[in-house]
Amino acid sequence: MSDEILKLEPKALWKNFYNICQIPHPSKHEAQIVKSVVKFAEDHNLEHEVDAIGNVIIRKPATPGMENRRGVILQGHIDMVPQKNADKQHDFTKDPIETIIDNGWVRANGTTLGADNGIGCSAALAVLESKDIQHGPIEVLVTVDEETGMTGAFGLKAGMLKGDIFLNLDSETEGELYVGCAGGLDGNFTFTYTEEAVPANMAAVRLVVKGLHGGHSGMDIHLGRGNANKVLARMLRLANKYNVHLAEIDGGSLRNAIPREANAVILIDKAKVQNLKADIEAFAKTVKAELSRTEAEMEVFAEDAAMPAKMIDDKTARNLVAALYACPNGIMRMSDSMENLVETSNNLAAVKMENGKIHITCLLRSSVDSAKEDLSQMMASVFEMAGAEVSFTGAYPGWKPNMESPILKTMMNTYQTIFGKQPVIKAIHAGLECGLLGGVYPNWDMISFGPTIEHPHSPVERVNIESVGKFWKFMVETLKNIPTK
Repeated sequence: MSDEILKLEPKALWKNFYNICQIPHPSKHEAQIVKSVVKFAEDHNLEHEVDAIGNVIIRKPATPGMENRRGVILQGHIDMVPQKNADKQHDFTKDPIETIIDNGWVRANGTTLGADNGIGCSAALAVLESKDIQHGPIEVLVTVDEETGMTGAFGLKAGMLKGDIFLNLDSETEGELYVGCAGGLDGNFTFTYTEEAVPANMAAVRLVVKGLHGGHSGMDIHLGRGNANKVLARMLRLANKYNVHLAEIDGGSLRNAIPREANAVILIDKAKVQNLKADIEAFAKTVKAELSRTEAEMEVFAEDAAMPAKMIDDKTARNLVAALYACPNGIMRMSDSMENLVETSNNLAAVKMENGKIHITCLLRSSVDSAKEDLSQMMASVFEMAGAEVSFTGAYPGWKPNMESPILKTMMNTYQTIFGKQPVIKAIHAGLECGLLGGVYPNWDMISFGPTIEHPHSPVERVNIESVGKFWKFMVETLKNIPTK
């Protein structure tokens, strides 16, 4: 039952997370949840405001005796990635998230859970409503639309927040403190095609890739998981020897999610269908062997399909397949400055057909601006040669680590005192809002931390219950130990 999480500790945090799960809040559809956060502030008689972009800021005075502490901003994003299993009936704009307790973890029933970043927001709200937590001046910043472009972070104006210690609650491994992140860039590539009549004596065959793990295109890019769009491109390249025609193609969905499913409808001479299917069956064994460690549940096959009314002109189809095959994907370079950190990567995220156009979306990431620019020009070269329109949008900066940070030292000492060991200091190959927000507020001393969340941005997302308790205890003790002004 979904309400079983109300029995978990810390109760205040889980109660807020339960409430968040009841209100639909996928990216671009946060109006209801923003209204709920504002009502929360009103119910607790807390000063609050909503900025022009939809971010919510709530302020709580220091507890008695703590007025001389530096101001702290607790921050999380309120939107979630809407992903579900193919057989799951769920409308993310209308339906609540059904939570399930499963052997020490909380997950959802066939959908993303939204622990990224609902748990962080829930913790911040629990601090605001608390009566017994010691803290200095507190501001809570709840941002919108982080997952599809960091719109809230991009839109935050200077001068709205007063504190100078910024605690981002959007990291996903308990016991790790993040002090840096990658910047990002959206790659947009568009082919314009002509619809043509289907030749006679053709059969329609659907090429299918499904059952991949997917995951976060930054956090999980180093795990070697398959990219459904790249696998499909290989299938289409293989099919080209039969002079097939391409009628439909669809793969992936969100730029920051590794694509789990992709499919295409091709037209082939009826006499050659069985040969094609045999080739695809052999290819399936090959690619499953290549990805046996990471994609044990992957399915790759060809099946009969309904005959489409039209097909894509052959020149565009050939160029499209060539570009998808050649497009860089995955890790491009590891970091020289931090061990086991991805420096530069790309996610070939989505391929969509609409009104005579085929749109390809990618998300480029790098902690080195020049490397990100180099990767963008490499990809531009591929798609320009294939005849596509090319644009890059949504650029955001990274966050440079400051190992002399006062709040870092405070949190390291606090963690050691509580748990008897030092936290792990890391940078992350993902676009935390810290990079953008720190550009607007350069005086901020910033750290990102959180509980353990596995497989964010996928329907098997889950959050570890014990880690949530440790995250909460650590945050509460950190607030007690904030340095004086």
